[in-house]
Amino acid sequence: MPGRSAAGVRTGVRVVVAGDRGTGKSSLISAAASDSFPEYVPAVLPPTRLPSDFYPDGVPVTIVDTSSSMESRVKLIDELKRADAVVLTYACDQPMTLSRLSTFWLPELRKLEVKASVIVVGCKLDLRDERQPMNLEQVMGPIMQQFREIETCIECSSATLIQVPDVFYYAQKAVLHPTAPLFDQEKQSLKPRCIRALKRIFMLCDHDMDGALSDAELNEFQVKCFNAPLQPAEIVGVKRVVQERIRGGVGDLGLTLEGFLFLHALFIEKGRLETTWAVLRKFGYDDDLKLRDDILPTPTKHAPDQSVELTNEAVDFLRGIFQLYDIDNDGSLQPSEIDDIFVTAPESPWSVGPYVDAAERTALGNLTLNGFLSEWALMTYLDPSCSLANLICIGYGGDPTSALRVTRRRSADRKRQRTERNVFHCFVFGPKRSGKSALLNSFLGRPFSSNYTPTNGVRYATNVVEEIGGTQKTLILQEIPEDGVRKFLLNKECLAACDVAVFLYDSSDEYSWKRSRELLLDVARQGEESGYGVPCLLIAAKDDLDPYPMALQNSARVTQQLGMEAPIPVGVKLRDSKTVFSRIINAAEHPHLSIPETEKGKKKKQYRRLVNSSLMFVSVGAAVAVVGLAAYRAYAARKNT
Repeated sequence: MPGRSAAGVRTGVRVVVAGDRGTGKSSLISAAASDSFPEYVPAVLPPTRLPSDFYPDGVPVTIVDTSSSMESRVKLIDELKRADAVVLTYACDQPMTLSRLSTFWLPELRKLEVKASVIVVGCKLDLRDERQPMNLEQVMGPIMQQFREIETCIECSSATLIQVPDVFYYAQKAVLHPTAPLFDQEKQSLKPRCIRALKRIFMLCDHDMDGALSDAELNEFQVKCFNAPLQPAEIVGVKRVVQERIRGGVGDLGLTLEGFLFLHALFIEKGRLETTWAVLRKFGYDDDLKLRDDILPTPTKHAPDQSVELTNEAVDFLRGIFQLYDIDNDGSLQPSEIDDIFVTAPESPWSVGPYVDAAERTALGNLTLNGFLSEWALMTYLDPSCSLANLICIGYGGDPTSALRVTRRRSADRKRQRTERNVFHCFVFGPKRSGKSALLNSFLGRPFSSNYTPTNGVRYATNVVEEIGGTQKTLILQEIPEDGVRKFLLNKECLAACDVAVFLYDSSDEYSWKRSRELLLDVARQGEESGYGVPCLLIAAKDDLDPYPMALQNSARVTQQLGMEAPIPVGVKLRDSKTVFSRIINAAEHPHLSIPETEKGKKKKQYRRLVNSSLMFVSVGAAVAVVGLAAYRAYAARKNT
């Protein structure tokens, strides 16, 4: 990320100064850099750098001057999009330039989707007509209500140097210690994500887990964050402030969570955002109040046919978490109990797609243990970094590097004819109305519905499948809508992440069978061309309906030609579907079998074998010739001797 070190620490702040012509942009920059009013200033200054020791935070500031002319518009837009902060100027002696902020400049920034904080600066304060005094707060209040991206407003004079250094100090502060992620100005309260982060910090510092920070724990917290202990009188003073302002903020055992949150809200209200940000960053948070990447040792996949799984240690931890929050011991978690688990995470990760409807739940909508573990397996598979961050946020105390593992390549599994994976990914193909959604619903234990609802977006279903002998594997089904197959197969690596593919067809509908066969051949060809061939299974859905003529013969002929198993028959209501999922797991555990071969693929295979045999014959012949030549030379040398 620009302006950051590998640890997420800011290494520089880029401030872009924009505004109408003649509002004093260049003079402001020059006066700030030289601490003097320039007699001559060019129309546009080159980038100006304020060194790291210019302000207390020790971060250098680069100030970029801009022109508001139409000829320079492309460059202006580029600079605004690269800015960490934008200083918008108006001239105190030209009221029209102030009006232009709300009629042009601020809407323009929104139109360009500029995400930087904005500092509004009135220049040429010394030239304002004293007969027309202006209350800045009164004028800017409504504008700041309308444009929340404005961090602060200030007026200055480059000629008299009044408040000139403060302009870029506030700009730097808006970047290093932004208000928006922490505090809701309209509600005058901490934002939910900030509260969640501070709750986690409080719980980490509450070593005896008594719900309060004792004097010793407060002192330890202070030393960790600010490298300086609190004096006894200071601790008493802090508690007194909290007690006077909020009931229940201090208890017999020390500072409560309510008091801890109140203190940070107070810091922010008084403009001491750097205090709260220092605490958050010490505990690993970035500007979005998520754990920084540098403290998340997420294992890296080196090939597209690898995946990431939870280790046994992490799964055991999650089983313990489930039992801890299953207060009524009914073997399931209510939505409120799941929210409680993630109360110290940035948000509850399973409240949105693709997780919101992907796991097994009870009739009351509660999450079973299998559903809970499957959701974690799916999140780890799709977004390992997010999974690890949430593990840490909910209290995983082990070594973060021991929580996740990268699997062996699927191509290596095929060569070794076995796999060590615990999580298998299955693509579900098939024409419309073939029963794909019904299969996923059945996998999650949901009753059959005769209402047809086509799947348009990405949909997953994940659950634990128990094998003979008690071994458990997690299966992730991903439905591929028929309309999206063509686009899906355009990606040459689309099958790399697949352990097994299943193809459903309505056994009572000849068109459904033909279309499913076409999809199977398309996937088979893709696997042969990309080198990511996968085991494939055919599922004859709606088997309890009358099959179309020649259904059995056609399917048997195709599977025999492709070297696959015979289709798996399944009834309309999928009552006997458990066998299907066991068969899918079995196919995934034998990655070298059931891979369909087209005629073209077979010919290629035969050709490669022929070439390899020829090369081997040539190699053997060459070796014999070399040995023969060596023997002849040895014989000739002996004869001469």
